Amino acid sequence: MKTLSLRSLLLCFALLSISWVQAQELTQTIRGRILDRESQTPLVGATVVVLDTNPPQAATTDADGYFKLTKVAVGRHTLKISFIGYEEQTIPELLLGSGKELVLNVGLAEAYTSLGDVRVVAEREKGTARNEMATVSARSISVEESKRYAASISDPARTAQTLAGVVASGDDLGNEIVVRGNSPRGLLWRIEGVEVPNPNHFSAEGASGGAVSVLSSNVLSNSDFFTGAFPAEYGNALSGVFDVRLRSGNNEKREYAFQAGVLGVDFAVEGPLRQGGKGSYLANYRYSSLALLKDIGIDVTGGGGVPKYQDLSFKLSMPGRHGTLVLWGVGGLSTSNSHAVTDTTLWKRYYDRFESVSGSDMGVAGLTYTYPLSEQAYLETSLSASASRQTFQSNAFETEGRVKDADQKFVSTALRASVLYNHKLSSRHTVRAGFIASRLGFDARSGFRDDNYGGQFVQFLDQRGTANTWQGYGQWKYRATEQLTISSGLHTLYFALNGHSAVEPRVGARWAFSPTKAFSAGLGLHSRHEAPFIYYTRIPLGEGAYSEPNKNLDLARAAHVVLGYDQLLREDLRLRVEPYFQHLYRVGISPNPNSAMSALNYGGGTATDSLVARGRGRNYGLDVTLEKFFTGQYYYQVTGSLYDSRYRAADGQWRGTRYNGHYVLNVLGGREFKVGRQRNNLIGLNLRLLWAGGNRYTPVDLEKSREAGYQINAQGQEWAEQGPSYSRLDVRLSYRKNNPRASHIISLDVQNATNHLNLYGRFYDRYSEQVETAYQTGLLPFLNYRVEF
Repeated sequence: MKTLSLRSLLLCFALLSISWVQAQELTQTIRGRILDRESQTPLVGATVVVLDTNPPQAATTDADGYFKLTKVAVGRHTLKISFIGYEEQTIPELLLGSGKELVLNVGLAEAYTSLGDVRVVAEREKGTARNEMATVSARSISVEESKRYAASISDPARTAQTLAGVVASGDDLGNEIVVRGNSPRGLLWRIEGVEVPNPNHFSAEGASGGAVSVLSSNVLSNSDFFTGAFPAEYGNALSGVFDVRLRSGNNEKREYAFQAGVLGVDFAVEGPLRQGGKGSYLANYRYSSLALLKDIGIDVTGGGGVPKYQDLSFKLSMPGRHGTLVLWGVGGLSTSNSHAVTDTTLWKRYYDRFESVSGSDMGVAGLTYTYPLSEQAYLETSLSASASRQTFQSNAFETEGRVKDADQKFVSTALRASVLYNHKLSSRHTVRAGFIASRLGFDARSGFRDDNYGGQFVQFLDQRGTANTWQGYGQWKYRATEQLTISSGLHTLYFALNGHSAVEPRVGARWAFSPTKAFSAGLGLHSRHEAPFIYYTRIPLGEGAYSEPNKNLDLARAAHVVLGYDQLLREDLRLRVEPYFQHLYRVGISPNPNSAMSALNYGGGTATDSLVARGRGRNYGLDVTLEKFFTGQYYYQVTGSLYDSRYRAADGQWRGTRYNGHYVLNVLGGREFKVGRQRNNLIGLNLRLLWAGGNRYTPVDLEKSREAGYQINAQGQEWAEQGPSYSRLDVRLSYRKNNPRASHIISLDVQNATNHLNLYGRFYDRYSEQVETAYQTGLLPFLNYRVEF
């Protein structure tokens, strides 16, 4: 790496930081809407107070629940929202810049009891999930957190990796999420309440992550992340749920945002559909390339060409007299390639002779109509269409010339229709029910040279088809007392391709036995089907014949049990402890009685084996979070997990899974400094220290590998070896300059600031005939400039 690169970036950052000065007091508008959290009806006459202005500024909501606070000084502010008969809510340390209005949509929960003008106050905790049915293992992730945390680079998936119970999948360049020792394939992604394909660039088929999110922070709202025992409306998920929400655009004023950095350029625009109306539009386009990283001496491409990606997101919100119509969409394209070393005298590794081209695309669009049936009930209908495509072709240079090594294409489509009915019966009872119908399509081709078949090219998959799924659910939230809330429900999933189904009861409870302490619990059954093409995997029988043994593969299933303890140690400091146990069953494994293969170890890619639903797994552990909220211009967060993740395959032995790291510790913290003549500019310093169990791998049988000429793993030692502890320090330095008509933000994120090389894995290299060690990425700097106006 060129030493000039990082020094140059730091020098540019310093010069820009000291060159801007502030000479006048700047103000901006805070506005939004206050709704009943359960029924989504507007609250008329709710009070919104900015606590830290002198004197305090206040506003009340109009007949449609809207409020507006003008000429609020830029900087951080705390809002208190109250309404008679509802629980008061405080939103601390909101960042107000000069370039964009701050627009909020806040849901208040009705108090358990109210007498006349006496308000029962029970302030909602920071990070509480948006979904009111959630009681345990759920957290809301804010857009500001994804921007603030060191090396998160505004990626919601990387932000989720800092939560208790969550681990990165073992690749510094990826954002794939491992929840409580489960395979990342068990994660459900939703956008605007709709199941969607993996929304990440450079993803592999079947994976739930990639190199960077397709979702830009410019279009995101606060989103919910679940690590277990999730409510009944979430189906087709084994381990966790990422429920992403897109924000609506500004419906009164046109605003823009532009940013540029080593990852490319990003442009957003929003505004009213028509002046004086309530409708709005929001759109964001991003084009990125890693060419700048290569130019400063950092190669993250493996010696190949420059990976490129682009994405587009939009949302049109059209409120009307009889409901709200929303049109939204998200899509991304990404390509990457690597070049072979054609001079045979320069070959140092076996894979120097390979060239490859890969692509990863996804897109989804949806239309949602929310119709208020009454002041206490609404009906939400949704139609969506999605598609994803992963392609990979590689060739090897051999003595006989260029030889095809792999040729894969996976195209998946989905048409979905859903209906959700929500009825708030009273302050104590809320019911919700829904139905989801999905038409899944696929066009899959997968073939590669397989050493198990003498190095011949084998076409494991070549199939087109469709499959239908049907889901139904019902939920009931019951506030038994002012302190005790119970949420129960039932979810059903039917997979029409082979007729398998699951009935999944779920229940959760939260008991706030004191104003600052609470116990919670959740348990339930969950299931998930594989991608449809898995069921059409072909196994060679010889002489051109194939079998399709996976047609009748059952749904994989899991039973979750979670306990929780929450304590507010002080107003801005919270402790959360969650022990959990998960029993996984009907997991796909090889029918070979000597095999240790299990789908619980799959990341991305397709199966090349026969599968039967006889596998087992178990995950148990303890998650701990100590979080100091952003108050007094600083915050810190410590999350730790101790866990064990095991599986049993056809050979009957219990083993640690591929994702059994045993422990992970995240320590995050940050401080803001007010600068400038009026002290309304901000310098931010954020740090993240990550320490976790090292990657697991299967040891290589060196002698057998040399004899065979390709890698042969040690039999009976699947995933038995673990690398040294993983450690990484990330740093973020930022400067926000507020001008009268714009905000300028320059930031430098440095991932792995100490350049510590963590082990990725060990493999047999046919060229050197040795077991080689692969390491993960070293220091990665991301310099970025952003302007909001």
